[in-house]
Amino acid sequence: MKRWSLALAFALAACGVDGPPVPPAKAAPGITVSGTAEIGIVSRR
Repeated sequence: MKRWSLALAFALAACGVDGPPVPPAKAAPGITVSGTAEIGIVSRR
């Protein structure tokens, strides 16, 4: 019985009990690229 209570609590916490869904803020038009890239060769002797 304890497991079912815990499972029910998690199910309720995950189904929007905190309020209605809010859409994400609209992004500005355009393309943005960020991050890093590395290319190299590793030699182990």
